[in-house]
Amino acid sequence: MEIAALFAFEGEVESVSQLGEGFINDTYIVHTAGSAPTYILQRKNHYVFPDVPRMMENIAAVTSHIKGKVAEPMRQTLTVIPARDGKLYAEVEGNFWAACLYIEGSQCYDRADSLELARQGGAGIGRFQTLLADFTTPLHETIKGFHNIRYRFEQWDAAVAADCGGRVAELAKEIGWIESRREKMLTFWSLVENGIIPTRVTHNDTKISNILFDSQTNEVLCAIDLDTVMSSTSLNDFGDAIRSYTNTGAEDDKDLDRVSMNIDMFRAYAEGYLSERKDTLTQSELEWLAFSGIYITFEQVLRFLMDYIDGDKYYKVAYPDHNLVRTRAQYRLLQSMESQYPQMQRIICDLTFY
Repeated sequence: MEIAALFAFEGEVESVSQLGEGFINDTYIVHTAGSAPTYILQRKNHYVFPDVPRMMENIAAVTSHIKGKVAEPMRQTLTVIPARDGKLYAEVEGNFWAACLYIEGSQCYDRADSLELARQGGAGIGRFQTLLADFTTPLHETIKGFHNIRYRFEQWDAAVAADCGGRVAELAKEIGWIESRREKMLTFWSLVENGIIPTRVTHNDTKISNILFDSQTNEVLCAIDLDTVMSSTSLNDFGDAIRSYTNTGAEDDKDLDRVSMNIDMFRAYAEGYLSERKDTLTQSELEWLAFSGIYITFEQVLRFLMDYIDGDKYYKVAYPDHNLVRTRAQYRLLQSMESQYPQMQRIICDLTFY
């Protein structure tokens, strides 16, 4: 209640209660007196997001741009609520807090369990990117090297050399998975570094739960959870969604026979995404769109295995070899994508006629 009072909310704050499970941030819903709006209050995880002030500058810049282009600016993007001192956040005892307007009459989904929902999710991210296609304000890099495979390989090489967990000797096969694809992944990333694949505004966390739907019509309202908004290639958003939407198993599935890429889900997501985005993508982006799913999934294989080598310092684990189980499950998904890559390319070609 005391922290909520630091923000420029309309009406008197009546109650604050926890919202959701809070895997990264701690999220609360704030109810105010009378007909005043409802708000969302978050304690940002400044270990994951080490520069919250700049993160909030990114969010405010992007949402302000979108508001100028949509019919319902208070429902079709987030509305950042500043603190009473004018800052976009409040700092209390070393913790950073931020607030936004709660969008009434909205809902979200934990997973895409139908082709239509996958199509809608693709349209939501496609629309988000299209609304920001003419955004020219420089964004802060609030998480160093996010989805930058050259940076990830630098971390990887250091982790393997240090072998903090004493596990490298037992991982010859798994390390081989990474090394056999190093050149291919760096070749792709060099296209981004050289500007052949352009840099744009990206969401960087495109799972279905970060799309808000109208609870009456079930139409997409907007993308939410904009903490990771930065500048990168649009393909990262597509690839991250494909990794999430199309997996027939769990991210840490011990039964690898359950894990594969559902090609129908791939097509559905691509249909939705390109229905909003294909006219604003370059030829090079379209040519590499299908590969982005492989790229992001490979990055996740590397990150899980790197954390296992490093002694499980980044990802929370439920048992000693949890990160190794995740590595093997993600690798099976990667293999499934690689085996279906020609079909993925044909689907993109059919949808774009290039």
